[in-house]
Amino acid sequence: MATAKRELTFLLAKPEKKLLWWIAARLPRAINSNHLTALGVVGSIGAAIGYAVSGFDLNWLWLASAMLVVNWFGDSLDGTLARVRKAERPRYGYYLDHIVDAFSTAAIGIGIGLSPFMSFPVAMLLVVLYLTLSINVYLESQVFGVFKLAYGIFGPTEARIMLIALNALFVLAPQAQQVPVWIINLLGNTVAVLLVIAMLTTLVIRFGKNLHRLAKMEPRKQLA
Repeated sequence: MATAKRELTFLLAKPEKKLLWWIAARLPRAINSNHLTALGVVGSIGAAIGYAVSGFDLNWLWLASAMLVVNWFGDSLDGTLARVRKAERPRYGYYLDHIVDAFSTAAIGIGIGLSPFMSFPVAMLLVVLYLTLSINVYLESQVFGVFKLAYGIFGPTEARIMLIALNALFVLAPQAQQVPVWIINLLGNTVAVLLVIAMLTTLVIRFGKNLHRLAKMEPRKQLA
């Protein structure tokens, strides 16, 4: 929704916004928002490849981490650049950004599902729930006129940082490299299942609150 008010509630929202505006103001004029959107796609594909081949050599996780940063740079900076240059692309940008976000989430999820850290079906379940929560955010922006990018203090930036930290742990910690693959997979699946439960609970609670709020805003007329 082009006129929806943006609310960035996640933990790193303010420092990230300042950093993005600082970078956007210094980018060459030849670079536009479409270039950055494409860069975000490249980052998600690169991260997926890094995860998918990490079973052969954990050092590929460095590629996954670097590409997660590239994905953040392109995904987060395209809209900021348009706002800094006062060249907002409301409907076009809104549509393109969300399509690209869905693709990037699916690509990274597939890569993680092909890695030794998580079973593919569990990874896909995470992707489905993540996208469901994202769709709910966009629906709320249409209904209530407020676009909340995150649920509470945990948003896309925090998710990327968590993944990068885990990548570094597996590569740098000798103890982690000596753990059998099946144990790593079991731990990964356990964490994923806990995340699924948390995300599903969040969705149900948010859904209930939205229905209650809508009932107050638009009370249903009693049938005669």
